[in-house]
Amino acid sequence: MDTVLEEVSEDLHSSSSKRLKKKKDPKILIPLGADSFKRSDNDPITLGDKNSDDSGIDNGNSNNNSNNNNNNNNNNNNNNNHDEGDYEYEEKSAWERFSEFLVKCAETSGITFASLFVLGAAGVGYHNFYKERVIDKMSQAFDKGDEAFELTMHKRTTNQEGDWIERPQQRLLTSILEGSVVGRYFLVTGEKGCGKSSMILNSMKNVDSFNCAFLDAHSDPEIFRIRLGKALRFEFHEDYIGSLFSIRGPRDTTALLDIERAFNKLEEVAVRRVKKYGKPLVLIINNAHLIKDDEEGVKLVELLQQKAEALSGAGLVTMIFNSDDYWLYERLKKLGTRLEVINVRDFNRSQAIHALRVARRRFFNEQVDDKIANQVYNLIGGRPQHLAEVSKQANMILASHKLIDREKTWFLNQCGLLGSSMDDDVNESGKFSTSAMLLMKIFVKMYEKDEFTMNGEDKEHHLPELPLWRARQIMTRNDYIQHYDNLNIFTIDSSNSFVRADSVPMMRGFVEIASQPGFEELLQDSLDRVAEIESLGRTREIVAKDLFLGGQYRIGTSSNEAEFVVKLKAAKGDDEEDTPIKMQPTTSSGARKFWDKRLNEDK
Repeated sequence: MDTVLEEVSEDLHSSSSKRLKKKKDPKILIPLGADSFKRSDNDPITLGDKNSDDSGIDNGNSNNNSNNNNNNNNNNNNNNNHDEGDYEYEEKSAWERFSEFLVKCAETSGITFASLFVLGAAGVGYHNFYKERVIDKMSQAFDKGDEAFELTMHKRTTNQEGDWIERPQQRLLTSILEGSVVGRYFLVTGEKGCGKSSMILNSMKNVDSFNCAFLDAHSDPEIFRIRLGKALRFEFHEDYIGSLFSIRGPRDTTALLDIERAFNKLEEVAVRRVKKYGKPLVLIINNAHLIKDDEEGVKLVELLQQKAEALSGAGLVTMIFNSDDYWLYERLKKLGTRLEVINVRDFNRSQAIHALRVARRRFFNEQVDDKIANQVYNLIGGRPQHLAEVSKQANMILASHKLIDREKTWFLNQCGLLGSSMDDDVNESGKFSTSAMLLMKIFVKMYEKDEFTMNGEDKEHHLPELPLWRARQIMTRNDYIQHYDNLNIFTIDSSNSFVRADSVPMMRGFVEIASQPGFEELLQDSLDRVAEIESLGRTREIVAKDLFLGGQYRIGTSSNEAEFVVKLKAAKGDDEEDTPIKMQPTTSSGARKFWDKRLNEDK
């Protein structure tokens, strides 16, 4: 088989360098009547006589006709089927072979370059189309309408005229979303449930979300990236198919780089829309406190603040951060030059009563009594979240008491005192609890001294507060206060850095806990135990074995100049039982006593 292949390749090689050439056939003149003419190799050529020539003419004519027919058939056969004997090979010159090679190279190069040109043109065309498509999609995210479906539920809950209670901060937020305020970015702060998000969504509804985008923050940067892409209608090149044209997309990266790319595209969109409408875009980041206060979270906040500073300074984008916790303010304060803080507080008495009337009319179709409405405000204050929860219950007074008990229980579950029997392994938890109780004790004294209790229908709630630095002095720690703020036990006002109880129900829980008999002793025992555990870590023990009751050790120096005796004696009062100290009643009947006391304070 190998021999046959070699022969075939040799034939092909030889045939490529040769070309076929037809042989030259010798032409022989044959006289008429040549059919009867025969000669040998030695005979001369002779001609016949005249008669024979005449007689042979007719025969020759007939023979010629037959010969012509035969020649025609032979010519046809020769034209269709050439014998190899009629042709011969002629060697091609080197120039002819080189010319053919150049022609083939030119054909191959032309096909290759044409394919590359078509592929490149298609790739560049798709890439440019994709870039324009990304800009158009992101621009559509700021058109009128609810692209992220954030306003859907808000519209359903505020579809009646007069339902919404406008506060002073509402007008400022509306002007920001309308594009009237340029050159600044904002941090909206306040306690959980005071109505920050609802105010922002209501302002978005007033402008029909024009030039506005809204997203909820998350502790995971990847989830934050996805939510940002949803709000801006940016796919982060995940739908890019440029790889079909051998163009690699930029998707293989981290979440922070994706967020950077999204803001770069947002800048291009903002430039176009500002030229078209003359107003900056507004990007709202809700629940920004959910970003973790760790390395990744700090990097994310730093990136967002850099973009907020640059874009707001250029008049392109106004960013609004909505946060419940104080730590975000501390991060933004370090580098903020255009930062402005909007602090949202609870309803006052008239606003709270109006909110209760609206809610009772919606849920029960009834007119609430002013006396009951004032009692509810005296018990739980003007927090919109608490008012909405209580107004949905048939008995609002009972629901208010349960709300106060729940807040008090939450505080005890997080910061309950362990007393003198606290194990040394939980010393950190003991420090956390005693620090909170010390600050709570100061607030209770201020509350009782200044008579903040509500005993009329015209007084407002003003909870006692302390500067942040003073609160840290009282707790002897500077790191716990932010954790308390995150747990909604204490709150730090970002506008003036003052600390107070998180809410009126929480403050009432503080008062009831501090009023329990034995609370001061339990707090002091916990403080002593914490100090004892800390001292154990700084001292060394000497263990004396085999010292029985009544036995003694005599310890001294080698010179006997100084010695002392260690003797084991029975301790007094070992058989006495510990009396339990309560921070709150453990039965339902005991809890109701607080309810009666709260109502008596309101009279």
